[in-house]
Amino acid sequence: MSDNLDSTPPQPAKPADAHWERAVLEKLVFATLKEQKAARRWSIFFKAVTLLVIVFALSAYFDISWTGSDSETLGRHTALIEVEGAIESEGSGSAAVVIPALNKAFSDSGSVAVVLHINSPGGSPVQAGMIVDEMVRLRKGYPGKPLYVVVDEICASGCYYIAAGADRIYVNKASIIGSIGVLMDGFGFTGAMEKLGVERRLLTAGENKGFMDPFSPLTEKHKLHAQQMLNEIHQQFIDVVRAGRGKRLKETPDMFSGLFWTGARSIDLGLADAYGSVDSVARDVVKAEDIVDYTTHEGLQERVLKKFGAAMGAGAMKSALDAVRPSLH
Repeated sequence: MSDNLDSTPPQPAKPADAHWERAVLEKLVFATLKEQKAARRWSIFFKAVTLLVIVFALSAYFDISWTGSDSETLGRHTALIEVEGAIESEGSGSAAVVIPALNKAFSDSGSVAVVLHINSPGGSPVQAGMIVDEMVRLRKGYPGKPLYVVVDEICASGCYYIAAGADRIYVNKASIIGSIGVLMDGFGFTGAMEKLGVERRLLTAGENKGFMDPFSPLTEKHKLHAQQMLNEIHQQFIDVVRAGRGKRLKETPDMFSGLFWTGARSIDLGLADAYGSVDSVARDVVKAEDIVDYTTHEGLQERVLKKFGAAMGAGAMKSALDAVRPSLH
């Protein structure tokens, strides 16, 4: 027998997939790590977006400027403030919106004049009065900076109350101007209740607490009191118009009766001064064609709240108050 035989016992052949478990585990580990990295990146992204939304919402709410002082960048310009819609406690015609815009426009060293561009049928005498008082104060504080009103479609009642406080009023020949009067409206259902057999059970502490209740008869005493109140507010309106327009006003028996006129006729009556638009006033009167809008626009917070109905309760309360509140419409 041969002595050259190998004494090492034969080894079994290794299978081709001997390390498949390890390969699978490595793939699982790498896939998990990759997924975790992606999740972290998305988490960072969404956190950054949320932070930016919060920052922009706060800046819109508190009216924060990110470009520094306006006077450093705007230069010589005509300041514009838009007033659209009813003059009431909310919206672009409210004192809370218009007054801060007026203050910014007048205080900016680059603005050479302020233009109120208005389009409104009127509204609250309280809101209009507050705006006019601030206009008078700012005109005294900045005597070299004129305040002009440019009328769009309509400037009636409470809107004209505001316009009368400006240095000059510019209109279109077809604009509607005037309606210098006050009204208080409502409904009475006593006749319908009698026909239907409905009894009104109203208990009050104070004999006049049910004043202007639509389900109770309007007494002569309450009617007289309401009329006296309307006459008083009407006289305040007349005084503002006379003080603002001065000798330019050509009073007629109908001027303070609640009638309104075209822009062309309003110039003849001294209720307005001339024809003009925002652009023509900035170009030809102010001599500063660059127009900068100082209107306080609705912020992100307000838009979101309104979208989801957060103002429904306030709206219901406002409707109840409007039923008995005097109005310059």
